[in-house]
Amino acid sequence: MDTNSQKKEYGFANLGIAPKLLEALVKRGFTQPTPIQAQAIPIACEGKDVIGIAQTGTGKTIAFGIPMIQRLAKGKGRGLILLPTRELAVQVNQELQDTGKHFGLRSAVVIGGESEGRQLQQLRRTPHIIVATPGRLVDFLERGKVSLADVSVLVLDEADRMFDMGFAPQLKKIMLAVPRQRQTMLFSATMPPEIVRLAKEHMGWPVRIEIAPQGTTADRVQQELYIVPRTQKLSLLAQVLREVPGSAIVFSRTKYGTKSLARKIRSMDLAAAEIHGNRTQAQRQQALEGFKRGTFRILVATDIAARGIDVQDVALVLNYDLPMQAEDYVHRIGRTARAGKTGRAISFATPEQAKDVKAIERLIKQPLPRRALPQDLPTITDDERERRGERGRRPGSGGERHDRPRGGPYRSARPERGGGPPHRRQQPPRRRR
Repeated sequence: MDTNSQKKEYGFANLGIAPKLLEALVKRGFTQPTPIQAQAIPIACEGKDVIGIAQTGTGKTIAFGIPMIQRLAKGKGRGLILLPTRELAVQVNQELQDTGKHFGLRSAVVIGGESEGRQLQQLRRTPHIIVATPGRLVDFLERGKVSLADVSVLVLDEADRMFDMGFAPQLKKIMLAVPRQRQTMLFSATMPPEIVRLAKEHMGWPVRIEIAPQGTTADRVQQELYIVPRTQKLSLLAQVLREVPGSAIVFSRTKYGTKSLARKIRSMDLAAAEIHGNRTQAQRQQALEGFKRGTFRILVATDIAARGIDVQDVALVLNYDLPMQAEDYVHRIGRTARAGKTGRAISFATPEQAKDVKAIERLIKQPLPRRALPQDLPTITDDERERRGERGRRPGSGGERHDRPRGGPYRSARPERGGGPPHRRQQPPRRRR
């Protein structure tokens, strides 16, 4: 038998994975491990603490999921996976279920924005693994609804993002609630100083696995940068979306900007969904599923979607607004060129954002290729932008008349129909009795 062909077919066989788990991976179509999987799985299966740094989209869920399932199958405690967003928690849970369903794996998803009753019911069934966001989990802890005293494997996925989102106090409370004797695994595309301190305080002697230096972007992403005045960004966006075929994720910096931009894209007769903090969990999941199925060609999102959301065949990532932190640029463009495929990442920056561009270039250790603006690109004033959004609103499109707080830069000149200041409805004078 050709040993080389055997190794190619059974690439997971030499990683210390139990035969039944190995069979489950093969049934799912996994034959060759990614670099982070090949290096992390054997170490994690030995019960050692792991710090894994790898580009987004490289299969970190399998890298920590397989060792966790294997250890718990031996009847040793419970697993806890902490993630920064609801969408990522749902996705990771599904990945675990797809692999562990043949072994009777029970899991509970503990996240905000969904029914507490359903989640508490899952917890009463003594799940093998709890997949949670820090906020809801701490809420349950403080109310005595869940105990973490039997956690034997702890995973912090996208830990740097959890710190960025202000979850540091919740993480500290969770760390105090889990046993000191446990296995801990940290996985992310970046590892800032806060995470290093966390590792020193709460991990033993972790094995550091760095597949690519921090800030490394996927090799197959074609990165481009337009220096464009704010009044021409919408026109440039329309032109890029017309010229670049395929699905696209468009990133905006704020939830209000995301909602407004989604409405304006729909006014271009393009099918667009939106994901941001003002949407309910059901609305966010519906938008994501519709984007995956192809119902919506474009997904407009805040950085909620930048971490770990696995959507195949995204042709374009467009940074309509640059991220607030340079590290998020890496996570954003990691939504394309996944699993060895190619993709494009186009960013818009205003002339005033030179420092932000330099910060990104320092992080990724390469200059962003500049592209010249198309000739005769229309200039759109703020008032015109709002009017275009209004005219493009159709029944069922999801757009609303006012998508920013009153007094914001895109405030409409039209009064609201009813409602509060500054345009109050005239009330008839009261009659004296």
